[in-house]
This record gives sequence, C-alpha cells and structure tokens, in this order.
Amino acid sequence: MPDRTSRTRFVPAPPEAIFDLLADPDKHALIDGSGTVRAKRSGPDRLHLGATFGVDMHHGLPYRMTNHVEEFEEGRRIAWRHFGRHRWRYELEPVEGGTQVTETFDTSHTPAPLRPIAKLMGRKNGESIDATLDRLVQHFSS
Repeated sequence: MPDRTSRTRFVPAPPEAIFDLLADPDKHALIDGSGTVRAKRSGPDRLHLGATFGVDMHHGLPYRMTNHVEEFEEGRRIAWRHFGRHRWRYELEPVEGGTQVTETFDTSHTPAPLRPIAKLMGRKNGESIDATLDRLVQHFSS
C-alpha cells in the first residue's frame, strides 16, 4: 500500500463553507465515513494551526484519540494527526459551481514501528474516504 490514499470529489458548495465544517471538530462525527468518530471531547470550537482536540472514538471498543492540527490554510487546506502521526488532510479547490475536495490519509510521517499498523488501517481508509466525501456532498446538497 502506498504512503498516501487520496480521493477527490466535487462538492456543490463554496470552499469557505466546506472549510468551516471541517474546522469545527463538533461536526466531524457528522461527516465521518469510517463510522469510528463519535464526538469531540476537548479542544476549541474552531480549529487553527497548532490546535489540539480530543475525540471519542469506537472501533469494536470505545477509545479516545487526541489530534493536533499540523496544516492550516484558511478556506484551502487543513490537516491533523494523532500520536501515530498518520495525517488526515483536506484540500479544497474552488471550481465553477462548487469545490473539488481531496481527502488524503497520509502515513509518510508515521514512525517505523507503527507503519505496519498504519498500512493495515490504510487498506480500509479508501472506502472510508469515499464515504466521508459522499457525506460532504449530501450535507451540502440538502
């Protein structure tokens, strides 16, 4: 599996509206296509570069994850990672009638001992990314 898994989808909304949703950790469960994100546990109402936010998760069993925002360009790009350093990145490109949204799961920064686990996770992440992008489209099509 490559270090990055990406998918791109047209979303019928301006990049600023999509970015506002992505920068609101209270809304992440709404668009999560993996089915693992439950609710924000801690952190700011709106993410920013360097922000840390905690999330309640569930994958077989409940657990908590703390994320750190590593990339932030207002209206264009946001990325966060957890302790394993796998990154979830969203890039927004304005196009006529909406936005091309690219979501990427990136394990290129994951420490060597954690890479096998990240690669196993990555096999399913393509499907989860597709589902997340579908949810974004549905959210802005209503």
